[in-house]
Amino acid sequence: MTELLQYLVSGTTVGAAYALVALGFTIIYNASDVVNFAQGEFVMLGGMVTFFAWQAGVPLPLAALLAIVAAAVIGVLLNKLAIERAGAAPVVSLIIITIGASIFLRGGAQLVFDKQLHRFPGFSGDEPMNVGGVTILPQGLWVVAVAVMVFVLLYVFFTRTLTGKAILATANNRVAAKLVGINTDYMMSLSFALSAAIGALAGILMTPISLTSYDLGVPFALKGFAAAMLGGMGVPVGALVGGLLLGLIEALTAGLVSSTYKDAVAFIVILVVLFWMPQGLFGRKSMERV
Repeated sequence: MTELLQYLVSGTTVGAAYALVALGFTIIYNASDVVNFAQGEFVMLGGMVTFFAWQAGVPLPLAALLAIVAAAVIGVLLNKLAIERAGAAPVVSLIIITIGASIFLRGGAQLVFDKQLHRFPGFSGDEPMNVGGVTILPQGLWVVAVAVMVFVLLYVFFTRTLTGKAILATANNRVAAKLVGINTDYMMSLSFALSAAIGALAGILMTPISLTSYDLGVPFALKGFAAAMLGGMGVPVGALVGGLLLGLIEALTAGLVSSTYKDAVAFIVILVVLFWMPQGLFGRKSMERV
């Protein structure tokens, strides 16, 4: 029983990070119909920029803030220099652009930083806590708490503020949003900035637990995409539930079956969703976007 609880705790921690990455996919998908496969690289940038800024003597909280701002700026540049310039290109072409951006960012990180694994201290130290025989890392509590806080704040932002409602209006009908005076280009840039910042935040939270490196983005992008699909692409609640479920399934597979198959779980989830429930758990059956 204790082992099972340990797997559930570990799965919830990792799943919360996957949920944040899935939320980044959801924000961009809703705003532009694009699946942004560069989302994982923002996770990598969050961890790498924070580590190297901290190594240079910047206090850890300020280093984390700099990483989030840097990721947000790069997200805006991705939109301005690539997505907007593509104009009315087919969605498939836009997805290929994001894959190219992912490769570019990964290569750039390899040149600017290095190829080593890095970590910085947990926000509340690295001494594990023992609760009823279950080992809990303080950083794991940070991951779960911050993920829940981000989802709550975004819910308030999108339902209670004019800017949030303007983003939703742009996502729903860009032409109609323009006709009522909404600056849709600005809303698109804001969506990319939010998505990138959330991805960087996930990377910052997970680095003390799982380390970071220049090629971290690929597995996080895959698992965040699988979580978004499981919950229902474009549905924020689905991103949260899908991320947590994927983390739990992954942890239980590693603990009860074999850690060899842990990374295969995301592929299996994607295949199951595509074949048996393409709309996901919370998606609308009439959804036509891919």
